[in-house]
Amino acid sequence: MEYGLIGNPLGHSYSKPIHESLADYTYEIHPLEEEEFSPFMEKKEFLAINVTIPYKQKVIPYLDEMDEHAKEINAVNTIVNRDGTLKGYNTDYLGFDYMLRKHAIQLEGKKVVILGNGGAAQAIKAVVNSRDVRERVIVDVVASDESISYEACLNNHTDAEVIINTSPVGMYPNVEASPLDLTPFTKLEAVLDVIYNPIETALTAQAKSMGLIGVTGLEMLVAQALYAVEIFLDVEISEEKIPPIYEKIKKMLENG
Repeated sequence: MEYGLIGNPLGHSYSKPIHESLADYTYEIHPLEEEEFSPFMEKKEFLAINVTIPYKQKVIPYLDEMDEHAKEINAVNTIVNRDGTLKGYNTDYLGFDYMLRKHAIQLEGKKVVILGNGGAAQAIKAVVNSRDVRERVIVDVVASDESISYEACLNNHTDAEVIINTSPVGMYPNVEASPLDLTPFTKLEAVLDVIYNPIETALTAQAKSMGLIGVTGLEMLVAQALYAVEIFLDVEISEEKIPPIYEKIKKMLENG
């Protein structure tokens, strides 16, 4: 394999059509069982790969270098092999940053609530931390030193202006589910959901019904792939390529 994606499971990945729309190479979807992971990384028989669940942190001991975003997030989704030296990157950070810029969503001076504190939350937290937000609140099913409960959120933080869902609640096939009722959030301006299947989650649909910005994660998915291709091939690619690929994958999702 020269270029591709490792993870498990990978049954519904859209990375192949996205990458092959961005670059002139064959992109392989390469599911790895746990026992196959170490031999694969030790052999280094690839030019560049993307990494998804459950290996975004497990790849780190095999790397020689990491970029600043990967270090801060402590997760890697892009690896380049240069003459046997492996360098890890995190383009999820850049993908979410694109999502904010594309929809002109300003976080500066705002109260931002992040739903979920698992693997998907880490890149989002890093982007939020890079902005001069007024307050950052993390909400999780189980409260911890870093997060509060949903009940505490509803009791104390309904003045949030931006809500970002990083939890899997609302993901296909449980498309009717929503992590939160937005009705009490009277100062809300925008809702972002990193879920990309379905194209419209119950959460973002409610946001739009309230006249707010509601954005799901397909643009982030395409954008993080574009930045990965730039790293793979050491080239610059215009962000203008993202919208047509977004529309192409959106049609694929809508057609099942």
